[in-house]
Amino acid sequence: MNMAVQNKIPEIRFENVSKQFGNPDSPLGVFQAVDDLSLDINQGELVALLGKTGCGKSTMFNMIAGLSEPSKGTVVVSGQNPFKNFDWFRGKIAIVFQNDRLLPWRTAVQNVELGLEMLEVPKAERHEASMHWLNKLGLAGHENDYPHALSGGMRQRVSIARAFATNAELLLCDEPFSALDEITAQKLRTEFARLVRENGKTAVFITHSINEAFDIGDRIIVLKRPARIAHDIELSSNMSGDEKEKIRETIKASLSQ
Repeated sequence: MNMAVQNKIPEIRFENVSKQFGNPDSPLGVFQAVDDLSLDINQGELVALLGKTGCGKSTMFNMIAGLSEPSKGTVVVSGQNPFKNFDWFRGKIAIVFQNDRLLPWRTAVQNVELGLEMLEVPKAERHEASMHWLNKLGLAGHENDYPHALSGGMRQRVSIARAFATNAELLLCDEPFSALDEITAQKLRTEFARLVRENGKTAVFITHSINEAFDIGDRIIVLKRPARIAHDIELSSNMSGDEKEKIRETIKASLSQ
């Protein structure tokens, strides 16, 4: 674990956060997505947010990304309000989505360059950074291929390269490997986690898969609807198989309720 984690510097803070959708005067009433949630995520942590569909994971994700604001409480990211100071976060947050979201008319390297273009990085510099990350992710020789010529796993590698190329300190991942076969997904999870740790990034990874949470996380936060913390589990590399199995069973029992 790196020094940032040891020093416990919060990168993301939820303080008594609630989020409601709807109108109490409408026939459908109000939907409570998040209820009085307090949570710190520290610099350098790789955190898996684990829960069933509808438990509030995506709502939390959107509040961290500045796409939504809480109904009550405060969300602070890198010392800033992500909703009110949305422009401040340009180049500081990178998102890897459930699908690769590559532009079909751009080659792999041009897709990786896209975020750097938006940040107005000079052409030679953005090309060098993009090639570096494509090579790092095993796509040397495919930089001039268009998305239709790439497999699903390769396209998602391009998407990951695009995120890392911006050198953002915070990576937000919304089930980015859920559409891939399990063997490919597991390889990418392992590779993604390694790159996050090697480059000292903070990452929040949304998943509904217990196996994926174990593959990814230094820390697993298990959520129950409406976005309440059922378990907050720190994993260590020296955990025994029996210890991990006990944690799995605890999580399974919690999610089955």
